[in-house]
Amino acid sequence: MMSQSSAPVLVLNSNTKRKFGHKVQKENIAAGKAIADVVRTCIGPRAMLKMLMDPMGGIVMTNDGNAILREITVQHPAAKSFIEIARTQDEEVGDGTTSVVVLAGEILGVAEQFLEQKIHPTVIIKAYRQALEDMLNILDNDFSIPLPMDDENKLIEVIQSCIGTKLIGTWSDLACSIALNAVKTVKIKEDGRTEIDIKRYAKVEKVPGGAIEDSELLNGIMLNKDITHPKMRRLIKNPRIILLDCSLEFKKGESQTDVEIVKETDFTRLLQIEEEFIEQMCNDIIALKPDLVCTEKGVSDLAQHYLMKANISVLRRLRKSDNNRIARACNATIVTRTDELCEIHVGTGAGRFEIKKIGNEYFTFITECINPKACTILLRGPSKDILNEVERNLQDALHVAKNIMLNPRLVTGGGSIEMALSQALVKKSSNIAGVVQWPYKAIAQALEVIPRTLLQNCGVSTIRTMTSLRAKHAIRGNEYWGINGETGEMSNMKDLKVWEPIVVKSQVYKTAIETAILLVRIDDIVSGTKKIGDDGQPKPSTQPTDESMKE
Repeated sequence: MMSQSSAPVLVLNSNTKRKFGHKVQKENIAAGKAIADVVRTCIGPRAMLKMLMDPMGGIVMTNDGNAILREITVQHPAAKSFIEIARTQDEEVGDGTTSVVVLAGEILGVAEQFLEQKIHPTVIIKAYRQALEDMLNILDNDFSIPLPMDDENKLIEVIQSCIGTKLIGTWSDLACSIALNAVKTVKIKEDGRTEIDIKRYAKVEKVPGGAIEDSELLNGIMLNKDITHPKMRRLIKNPRIILLDCSLEFKKGESQTDVEIVKETDFTRLLQIEEEFIEQMCNDIIALKPDLVCTEKGVSDLAQHYLMKANISVLRRLRKSDNNRIARACNATIVTRTDELCEIHVGTGAGRFEIKKIGNEYFTFITECINPKACTILLRGPSKDILNEVERNLQDALHVAKNIMLNPRLVTGGGSIEMALSQALVKKSSNIAGVVQWPYKAIAQALEVIPRTLLQNCGVSTIRTMTSLRAKHAIRGNEYWGINGETGEMSNMKDLKVWEPIVVKSQVYKTAIETAILLVRIDDIVSGTKKIGDDGQPKPSTQPTDESMKE
């Protein structure tokens, strides 16, 4: 048995930092709120832009929540998970990145008072889960409006309310039609399932110079490439296109190849064999009488010579993704060996191949396609920074169009749906017994952060308007009332035509509440041991410390 005076037992290494219990939860909540504050001013039509400088001196100007959080570096582990949720939201539905961070910060914030009152985290989590379930039910059954897919004006209204808050809002008619048509182009129905792959098949090409009004959606493909030889044709009507994934040059031997030459004529013969090999490849291609050959690899001078004599234009070293897009647009098949080529591989879906000079670069256009399943969006604009921002905005618009096509149900925007859900949850909370009722009610309060932030960004009296909005929602039949983001007044969102796809909203709620649950659950942070240096001194720890939160 140990005597009383013996030293205490050390379980963790003496260098290990350990924080646990209430202190950790408090810190996590503070971290979450701090991140939410960064993007809080980026909600709504009166949103501010953030300017971020990266270590290389490049500048990003944006009000897209995900783009901002992607650029800033944080130390605190809880803050990192917040940045993660903006990314999740962006990848899942492509819109609502700012709202999700602000909402998650608020939901975490309301948990603080319950932790102070010594309510166990499990109880809070149970209430949050229940609230999320009820919210999604109410959202689906009570407040969402089905959208007829053939009503193009309605579709454009939805996309407009998405990009009205962004830089591109000034040219919203142009942007909406581009987004809508691009999504319609890449939409494919197979065996009863709809696939819309914007990432792979709707490429955005940015060309600085010109005005934003010159941007357009091409019914085909544009590449930043020129033909390999100046004598080749630069304009072909109804081209026959062959796509290759192999190089049209002589293959060098694998690893170290030894060749023994006896007579001096052997060396000439060797070179001859190389030439014959290339000629054979070119003959395989020429046999199909194509007008254009695109390959992902290189093309040797000799191959160019043969193809040019056959009056065939050549593009070389295309990106794999570009080649896939051309294949989809003009109905060709990418072939990996020239001797496998046959008539069905030739793409005849394009109406025009042309090379134009824009600015000081040459661009290839393969356009006028019959029923293309891939397209390119050509963006023009005064500067690179503006183009990058316009592209980010357009991505949001594309995603919104995609979401509606996949799930054609809408809810009203402008904070109205949050207020309506908040009212519904408060009503439901009175039927809940026990302590769970309080955190459940707190979610209802937290939802009000969206309309409140909209008001703050307009610079009007927040408390007064929020009170009257609450009063408005207390009366049945007013669930479509929200905040007019331009003026800061209360208005009916149906009349203002501010719509959001239900997919975006439900994803915002799911992600925000799940993250809050995750962070409330953490009650212990152990930061790793310090490494001992050669001189016996501990090296400085790279783990997050208390101070990192204050930065």
